[in-house]
Amino acid sequence: MAPRAIWKGILKVAEVTCPVALYTAASTSERISFHTLNRKTGHRVHRQFIDAVTGKPVEKEDQVKGYDRGDGDYIMLEPEEIAEAIPESDKTLDVATFLPCDEIDDLFFDRPYYVTPSTPVAAEAFALIREVMASREAAALARTVIFRRMRSILIRPHDAGMIATTLNFDYEVRPVESAFDDIPKLKIEGEMLELAEHIIRTKAGRFDPKAFEDRYETALAELVKAKIEGRKIKPVKRSEPAKVVNLLDALRQSAKPGKSGKSADKPVAKAEPRRKAG
Repeated sequence: MAPRAIWKGILKVAEVTCPVALYTAASTSERISFHTLNRKTGHRVHRQFIDAVTGKPVEKEDQVKGYDRGDGDYIMLEPEEIAEAIPESDKTLDVATFLPCDEIDDLFFDRPYYVTPSTPVAAEAFALIREVMASREAAALARTVIFRRMRSILIRPHDAGMIATTLNFDYEVRPVESAFDDIPKLKIEGEMLELAEHIIRTKAGRFDPKAFEDRYETALAELVKAKIEGRKIKPVKRSEPAKVVNLLDALRQSAKPGKSGKSADKPVAKAEPRRKAG
């Protein structure tokens, strides 16, 4: 089944317009999901919203959003009030500026989407915009409303199409100082530095996404399959805790022949495809 566009609108660069569609580029829909059951009956259970004071269930039509001003003092917001306050989407990706593709810190990247022309007529304008951006190694910064929220979006050429990545707002990205200020400043030199550099060189490779197996999903699939077939599954053997060793000794051990990993001209080994349950 062909993917479904999550957004359709107009990509606008100055007076040049092009109808485009956005498609989800990364999805968790293939992950194994579970329902919560009543162990005694095997029936599914459903969540209810309970009044925190009366303890009684609250039906959907009686539920409203509320903002906590502090100490449990809430301001009620009706759906109509929220709808009126949200910016209206004009379905336009209006490019505000062009910038180098590597200009924005990856910390601001949120979700990626594939961008394609949404109609055959749009193919020529789409190809023109994509080709010029690719030749200039440029990205476009635009804004639009997606899922009822105004978002900043970075658009970059990619293969025959483009990638649109929604960006986190400045207030959503925590300053690095909050995490890094307590890291002591140390000067590493001599044999320790040389050994570490040697390990990095000998373990150099290329990124191959297929080589990274989701072992959690694989284990869950095998567990479900075993339950369906009435088999007992052997518990995974847990690795022994690593012995605490001197850092320099650990580097020397890692740098020994046979510990260097894959050579630089080979990608890391590919994992077997994940088996589905059932």
